[in-house]
Amino acid sequence: MFRKSLLAMAVVGAGAAQAQTSILEEVVVTATKRESTIQDLPFSINAQTQADIQRSGATNLEELSRNVAGLTIQNLGPGQSQVAIRGVSAGQIVRDQPGVKEQVGVYLDESVVSLSLFTPDFDLYDLARVETLRGPQGTLFGSGSIGGTIRNITEQPKLGVSEAAVEMDFNTVTDGNNGSHLKGMVNVPISDNLAMRVVGYSTQYAGFIDALGENGSRKEDVNTGRRTGGRVALKWTPTDALTITPRLVYQEIQTDGFNRQEAFNLYANPFTTTRPAIDLGEREQFLLLDEAFADETLLADLVVNYEGESFDTTFVASRMERDILVSRDASALTGSVSVDLGFPEQAVALPSNLRDTTDLTQDTLELRFASNSSDDLQWVAGIFYMDIERNYAQRLPTPGYDSFTDAVLGAGTSAAVANGYPSDSPYNADLDYSISQLATFGEVSYAMNEKLTVTAGLRWYDFEEDRTIFGGGLFSDGWDQSDSTASDGINPRLMASYALDESVTLNAQVSQGFRLGGVNDPLNSGLCSPADLETFGGFQDYDDETLWNYEAGVKSRMGNTVINAAVFYTDIENLQTTLDAGSCSSRITFNVPEAHTAGLELEVTTQATEDLALTFAGSLLEAEFDTTVRDGNGAILGGVEEGNRLPSVPEFQMSASATYDLDPIWGSQATFLSATLQYVGTRFTQPSDQLPGAGEFQSGLPFGGATGGEVTSLDLELDSYSMLNLRAGLRYTTWELAAYINNATDENALMSFDRERGGRARLAYRVATPRTIGLTARWFFD
Repeated sequence: MFRKSLLAMAVVGAGAAQAQTSILEEVVVTATKRESTIQDLPFSINAQTQADIQRSGATNLEELSRNVAGLTIQNLGPGQSQVAIRGVSAGQIVRDQPGVKEQVGVYLDESVVSLSLFTPDFDLYDLARVETLRGPQGTLFGSGSIGGTIRNITEQPKLGVSEAAVEMDFNTVTDGNNGSHLKGMVNVPISDNLAMRVVGYSTQYAGFIDALGENGSRKEDVNTGRRTGGRVALKWTPTDALTITPRLVYQEIQTDGFNRQEAFNLYANPFTTTRPAIDLGEREQFLLLDEAFADETLLADLVVNYEGESFDTTFVASRMERDILVSRDASALTGSVSVDLGFPEQAVALPSNLRDTTDLTQDTLELRFASNSSDDLQWVAGIFYMDIERNYAQRLPTPGYDSFTDAVLGAGTSAAVANGYPSDSPYNADLDYSISQLATFGEVSYAMNEKLTVTAGLRWYDFEEDRTIFGGGLFSDGWDQSDSTASDGINPRLMASYALDESVTLNAQVSQGFRLGGVNDPLNSGLCSPADLETFGGFQDYDDETLWNYEAGVKSRMGNTVINAAVFYTDIENLQTTLDAGSCSSRITFNVPEAHTAGLELEVTTQATEDLALTFAGSLLEAEFDTTVRDGNGAILGGVEEGNRLPSVPEFQMSASATYDLDPIWGSQATFLSATLQYVGTRFTQPSDQLPGAGEFQSGLPFGGATGGEVTSLDLELDSYSMLNLRAGLRYTTWELAAYINNATDENALMSFDRERGGRARLAYRVATPRTIGLTARWFFD
């Protein structure tokens, strides 16, 4: 019978050889860089298995996050989402802030892949599990894990096993077009001690955003896209003690547009009189130019494990190379500046394309040692090194712009400010980063007696960053400068677990995390109003962010029910907060002296009856500033006021699922129905959204017959939303079929708020995918 096993199935083969696990079977994780079960670890962790992912209908990390207590993703466009755990968030980071560091570390197996805003959105196919380690993980995982760590654990090559799987999907999106995917895996034993596992996938994403254009034109479903990629891994065991696993991972994401729903556009708004007045509707935007996003990632890594008599040795080496392009219609942005400069309407209406490119090379090395005995004393220690070279560039090609520049500002002006860059590009910048980090770490656990185990850890780090910036064009200040920042420090962790009995364990933790500081990019001072220049012009570098985490939890397993809960309080110093620098068309980061988060996490899994399995994951959160920051005139700066909420995280989030096994029909071995309800509470995109009158926008730009004094009123507290996913399926010996409806109620969820040039040029929301109806088929071979 497949009844209970359907609920948490891990597909590793075909027919009778296929491994199955009950929904209550403990998942083995490697969160402490040693194998352990979730129930045995002395801190809060969640592991979503491949079966959990399939049951919930999640296709990416954002959708998966709604099933994990305390984990939130702020959608800022394809491949650009921000991750937060336990409310540790500093506000929206956007594409042109390449120096900001991440708050959550993201790994693919042993390799670091997180990169602040542009953490790769790897496909979830053929993953063993996704581990979410809550709370700072600075001891073992270092900088960037101040809020926690996410580890995508792939299925590894298997010696002596021949197996394969294929998955096909077709879906259609309400008021959009069609999507599909084809994915496959094959595991091949090459010899007794050598095996290869190959994974490939190609996904076509349905578009659902319509773009209005000049002269009443309309393009439907402009945000279509595709993701293609694969992994090739070898496992070689030349001896019983030595395992060598080299791997290549490649992925490419391309989209034709963004999930942006606009409320105001300089060219399309209800206030114009010499241009057609336009009220933009649900899932609509206005474009003069087509948009695009491309992200090409190549990861090569090598893991070597040697099992010694008293300890194991692990060596990890990885290189990640990434090329990213964000190509946006910046016509409204450029046009808004042109209005300020007194250019004629013909210049204001010129199509303008902002192209942000990132060229990244990241090398990491880690050597660690871990005890492998069953003694009361367990330990792990190692050394870590990272070297990053990142070249970020912006160009603003706007054909015909120089002629207007010279006509209005004087002949030769465009050539005088070009600083060597091509003509008809009023803004150009090149930022080159060189970042290195060296760290040593160690953690020791000692079983004081049969019930009490104490763990202590420490990490020392040394960090250096060099940055150069060179710019040119009318909108830039012609920068040519170099900056450096460096820091070092020690991060401790102390944990204890106490087994009340065989079914209940209490745990407590005090730990510190850190996020490296940096240097802000210079303001586009030529675009700033005098007030904005005075307010934001003094922010240059910002210090390391540190966090102390205090938590207590309980993990219990009683009969058919597993309950894990934790309460926590974090004390944050020098929180790196990001604000929109108003009219400057810039973003700045600065330190807020004190902030905190506090909350409760609860996860419950129960086999209620032989046929019914239930799960619940929820979190209550308070995340607030404890310091008020004021500008030089005494006004509160950007909503950073004591008691105001930290941005992008909800106060309440939950997910509940039910899976019911029916009597098998149509000759199947199992038939099931599954429903998952996800709820995410209200959020703010950035701190200033909480200011009185923050949603009242005036462009101040007389254009198209509008005076610029008209008001666009928006509620910047993003509404709570619910997602209902339904799934029904049949399973046979070597194949299965599942029909699903994701976002069954067609909720138009607002995920984040986007403002161009402080809202003067464009106001918009990022929105979730509408109702999606689909059919998935899977085949398993041996």
